[in-house]
Amino acid sequence: MTIGWADAPGVTLDALLEEAIDLAREAKTVTPDHTLGLDGAVDSFQRCLGLGMGWEPDFLLLRADRAMAIRLLGGCVCFPSYWSLREKMGLPIENIHGVVPGLNPALGNQIQGFLAKLRPGVAWLRANWGLSRSPELNQHPERKPSRLDATTSPGEIWIRVEHQALVALPRTGGVLFGIRLALHPLAEVQRDPQVARALKQALKTMPESMAEYKGLARARAHLISWLER
Repeated sequence: MTIGWADAPGVTLDALLEEAIDLAREAKTVTPDHTLGLDGAVDSFQRCLGLGMGWEPDFLLLRADRAMAIRLLGGCVCFPSYWSLREKMGLPIENIHGVVPGLNPALGNQIQGFLAKLRPGVAWLRANWGLSRSPELNQHPERKPSRLDATTSPGEIWIRVEHQALVALPRTGGVLFGIRLALHPLAEVQRDPQVARALKQALKTMPESMAEYKGLARARAHLISWLER
């Protein structure tokens, strides 16, 4: 579990976290025991830790700075996919997972504008997928997880899906970014021809820079060959 908490002039971080805690209570997504733990915490770091222990999804807290760039200011991440929360603190949201080839330059301003216009009471949902050589949930870079290559057998490969939700925090002008991780063995793909075709097409048409970003480049031809059998 990694807790992050950044300094940001003009932003009341205690208020941002308090609104996220209130949302968790209203939605009844934390147990009474965890609620007591949150009430007993004496500082923001401990309260952030308490919320992370009570919520199943990982979460990030974001807010616009004085230049209206929405930046990562806090959060609790247990199951990162090859990234470090500490390294991303204070960065704009489009850089949380690094510079995505073709996305950041083209959509950075649109992403910022979209998040600034999120309406209260509505969650914006998306899914981000990748392939992993390990079923380990925590794939922090410091753990040096095994990466895919041409020697990787299909039985070693897992589809790693991040189910993401973005929710406005209207009281503070912040954004809550929830991440729930799901793992599926690649063998499941064989049992669904439609999914197998979709994955094969995605691998065939993915630009090389994106394949490198997702850690698939060295295994891509091997995977396509297996899916075509």
